[in-house]
Amino acid sequence: MSPDGSSLLYIKRGQRTARRPGCSHEGAGRRLAALLYGAYPAKYKLNAAAKRQLTRFARTLEARVAEGKGFECLIADDRELRRLNAAFLNHDYPTDVLSFPSSADARMLGEIAISIERAAEQAEQFGHTLLEELQVLMLHGVLHLAGYDHETDGGAMAAAEQRWRSKFSLPQTLIERAEMAGASL
Repeated sequence: MSPDGSSLLYIKRGQRTARRPGCSHEGAGRRLAALLYGAYPAKYKLNAAAKRQLTRFARTLEARVAEGKGFECLIADDRELRRLNAAFLNHDYPTDVLSFPSSADARMLGEIAISIERAAEQAEQFGHTLLEELQVLMLHGVLHLAGYDHETDGGAMAAAEQRWRSKFSLPQTLIERAEMAGASL
């Protein structure tokens, strides 16, 4: 959610919106995790099988990490992540993942935006697949939505991220990479 209470996924860029108008999360027992695909370069095109696997992973995160609360995840290009980063955090550069917690709906943790271009670069750098990197970034974002903050929580997020990464058989997490490089996120 943005500071004014509007959803970041409704913000228009050009003539496109990231979410189809009229989309809602109504209905008892309905899964709330949703993946949305924005514009990104064709060379990063995800096939139907990869999209299904990401959707299953999002639902697993919803059930196990988010304790049944939903979230929305936008996968877009660097341009969109740079725009969101500038609009909400006053940082004029693209980033790999942004998280926007929600307090408006008790059933929803919030929204995540992931740059597929940053994910592809990081996957190549660390020697794993784009799909694995998208999952690492989604896990990182969901942990932020769940209230963790690696900058202030004394290692609680790093421990949770490592624990879940191990359970999901994912490559090194963002925090682990930063610690190995001696940098902060």
